[in-house]
Amino acid sequence: MTTSTPEADAAQTQGGQPETGKRRAAFHPLTVSEVRRLTDEAIEVTFEVPDELQGQYDYVPGQYVALRTEMEGQEVRRSYSICAEPTAGEIRVAIKRDLGGLFSNWANDHLKAGDVLDVMSPTGAFISKHQMTELNRPEDIDTDTEHVFVAFAAGSGITPVISIARTVLAANENVRFDLVYANKAAMDVMFVEELADLKDKYPSRFALHHVLSREQRISPLLSGRIDAEKLNSLFDDVLRTDDVDEWFLCGPFELVQLCRDTLAARGVPAEKIRFELFTTGEPNKPQGSIGRPVEVDPNADNFEINFRLDGLSGKVASPKHARESVLNAALRVRPDVPFACAGGVCGTCRAKVVSGTFEMDENYALEPDEIERGYVLTCQTRPTSDELSVDYDA
Repeated sequence: MTTSTPEADAAQTQGGQPETGKRRAAFHPLTVSEVRRLTDEAIEVTFEVPDELQGQYDYVPGQYVALRTEMEGQEVRRSYSICAEPTAGEIRVAIKRDLGGLFSNWANDHLKAGDVLDVMSPTGAFISKHQMTELNRPEDIDTDTEHVFVAFAAGSGITPVISIARTVLAANENVRFDLVYANKAAMDVMFVEELADLKDKYPSRFALHHVLSREQRISPLLSGRIDAEKLNSLFDDVLRTDDVDEWFLCGPFELVQLCRDTLAARGVPAEKIRFELFTTGEPNKPQGSIGRPVEVDPNADNFEINFRLDGLSGKVASPKHARESVLNAALRVRPDVPFACAGGVCGTCRAKVVSGTFEMDENYALEPDEIERGYVLTCQTRPTSDELSVDYDA
């Protein structure tokens, strides 16, 4: 996935909501209360949030949680977007089976009510620029002057989008929401009943456009893969780009990037576009070298990496020849350093550079203003100066 910060009520990303407070992303064991089959290849999992932890799991529509468990003798973390509007006492995510996916296949085949998994408190910046920070209070969302939303989702990219759509449609009767949802076939459509219910509930304000790549639909525009020609036709004939207040793009890299490029070519300001990636388009690329063993010779040529986390300072040496990430090095001395995807997508490992120089390989999570203020994704960042200091608390 993509697009996020470690503060759940984060302010200065993906639309600049006012900062209402900071919360360190942390794991807590939660019990699965229900597992519901969505399609042959996807499930919805509901976690029960006890009263004493509800403040930790308040969230904004569009955010995600990371799940953590032990599998085959090693720790496994996977991030999943929350698929329901804010509801006290529960967190719901959808898990779609991935080809060869260790966790997703296990979850689809074996996860059941009563099981306990470690669930990270919600985070992420794939959120509306309108006020969306109060659990179960969609009436507080400011949609008086800007009330046209359009979303493109593919496959499991629907999970954060349906949460956003449900919330903004319920918030204000002037809100209109168009959703273009791409799948291979009708049997692959997640939340098909819920989307139909939204259409029935808001027939004049919610428009749903299913695009199926492997099934023929009545309209040729809604059949086949979404390529540049089809996308421009959608903009010309179905969607109007000039009166849309916010765009939400969620899915694989190729589709999200195509939409971003096309919107930019049509003059849509970047600040109106929120995006989240589920893949980076480079599935064979190592994800931040997380867990890579590194042996340190104190007498050799090393970088010195300093970091601050939860008010405590840490220091670790990193061999210059190892070219390891800041996150990988920090985890060797502080196993609680926050991370989720480790692929430059989710933003959980964000920190601010205090001193030193660096290079960052990938960034699909930080906004330009965050980078200007010195923030990096530590899973993708390596020092280029003898000393580098970062602050996870900033």
